[in-house]
Amino acid sequence: MLEHQEHNSDDEAVSTSLQLFRIVVDVRSNELRALLLAFIYYFLVLSAYYVIRPIRDDFGAAGGVENLPWMFTGTLVTMLIANTLFSALVARFSRRRFIPVAYRFFIANLLIFFALLLFVPKGNQIWIGRAFFVWTSAFNLFVVSVFWAFMVDVFSSDQGKRLFGFISVGGTLGAIVGAAITASLVRKVGSVNLLLISAVLLELSAQCVRLFPTVVKDRDPAKKNEESAIGGGIWTGIVHNSKSPYLLGISAYMLLYSITSTLLYFQQIAIAASAFTDRAARTAFFAKIDLVVNLLTIIAQIFITGRLLKWLGVGITLALLPAFSVIGFAAMGFTPTLTLLVVFLTLRRAGNFAFARPARETLFTVVPREDKYKSKNFIDTVVYRVGDQIGAWTTPALGWLGLSLTGVSFVAAPMAAVWLLISLWLGKRQGAMAHSQDRLISFSTSVPSVVKSDP
Repeated sequence: MLEHQEHNSDDEAVSTSLQLFRIVVDVRSNELRALLLAFIYYFLVLSAYYVIRPIRDDFGAAGGVENLPWMFTGTLVTMLIANTLFSALVARFSRRRFIPVAYRFFIANLLIFFALLLFVPKGNQIWIGRAFFVWTSAFNLFVVSVFWAFMVDVFSSDQGKRLFGFISVGGTLGAIVGAAITASLVRKVGSVNLLLISAVLLELSAQCVRLFPTVVKDRDPAKKNEESAIGGGIWTGIVHNSKSPYLLGISAYMLLYSITSTLLYFQQIAIAASAFTDRAARTAFFAKIDLVVNLLTIIAQIFITGRLLKWLGVGITLALLPAFSVIGFAAMGFTPTLTLLVVFLTLRRAGNFAFARPARETLFTVVPREDKYKSKNFIDTVVYRVGDQIGAWTTPALGWLGLSLTGVSFVAAPMAAVWLLISLWLGKRQGAMAHSQDRLISFSTSVPSVVKSDP
C-alpha cells in the first residue's frame, strides 16, 4: 500500500513537471528526458566555446589585424581536413561512439595548447596564438554542427518544430555563462587554465550523448538499427550535397547568410570606427549590443520560436531573417547611420539565434541519416567558411570599385532577396518530404496487422 502511494506521488511529480514545461514548450511525456538532456548538452557545448572565445580574440589581435583574412583562410583549410576525418568516424562507428570520440579529439587538442602555452616562453608564442585562433574558429562550428546533427537524427520533423526553440535556449544560456566564467576568473586563474575548464565542459557534453534515450521518435520498422555504424565513404557528404537539389538549396541558404553577415560585420566596424574615437567606449558599445541580443534571443526562444514553427511552418519561419535583411540593407543604403545599424544588427542577430537557426536545423530532419552527419557537417563548416571568405574579400573589392557603405548595402539587399526565395522553396520541400516520410512510416506499421488478419 505504501509503495503504491509512493508510486502515485512520483507520477504526480512527473505530471506537475510536465505541466510546468508545457507553459513554455509543447513537450510530450516520453520526450521530457530527451528534451532536458538536449538542453544541458547544448548549454555545455556553447559554454565550452565561450570560455575560450575571448582568448582566441586576444590572440587574433596580437597576431595582427592585417593577418586575420589569412587566418580565416587557414580556418577553411582546417575545416576541410576535420570534415574528412569526421566522415571517416561516422562511416565506422555508431553515433554514441563517434560523437564522444570527436569531442575527445578536441579535448586532446586543448590539452596540447595548454601545455604549449604553459611551457613555451611568451615571446615565442605568436605562431601558437595564430594556430589557436584558427583551431578555435574551426572548433566552434564543428562541435555545434555535431550537436545539431545528433538532434535532427533523434528528433522527427514535428518534434523539431516543437522542441528546437526551447533546446536553443540552453545554447544561449551556455554562451552567457561561458563568457561570464572567463570574465570573472581570467584575472584569478589566468587565461591558460581556462582551457582546462573548457575541456571539462566538453567532456560533460560527451556524457550527455551516452545518457540520451535510445528511442525518442517513432521509427520505421524496416530501417536498420539506428545505433549501428552509418557506413558510406569519407567523401559521401560532398557527393550527396552536389547531387541533391534540396541539400544544394540548404548550402545556398548557408552561403548567402554567411556572405551577408560578413558584409554587415564590415559595415559595423567602419561605422563604429568613425563614431567612436575611444577604444574603451567602442568596446562597451559592442558589449551592450551583445547583452541586448542575448536577452531578446532568450525571450523569443522561450515564448515564440516553438509556436512560430508550429503555426507558420518551417518555410515562413526560415524566411523571416532574409526578409528582414532585405529591409535592413535597403534602409542602410539610404540612411547609413549608427542608430539604424544598431537596430538592424541587434534584431538580425537575435532573429538568427531565435528563429532562423532552429528552423534551419529542422530542414535536416527529413534527409537520410548519413546526410544528417556528413552533408550537414560539410554545409555547417566548409560552406559557411567559404561564405565568410567571399564576404571578407568582397567588401574591399567593392571599395576598390569605388562603392561606399551605401553601395555595399545596395549590393547586399538583392542577395538577401534571393536568400528569401530560397528559404520559401526549402520550407515547401521540407514539408513535402516530411509528409512522405510520415506516410511511409504509417504504411510500414500498418502492414503487419493487415498480414496477420489475412486468413
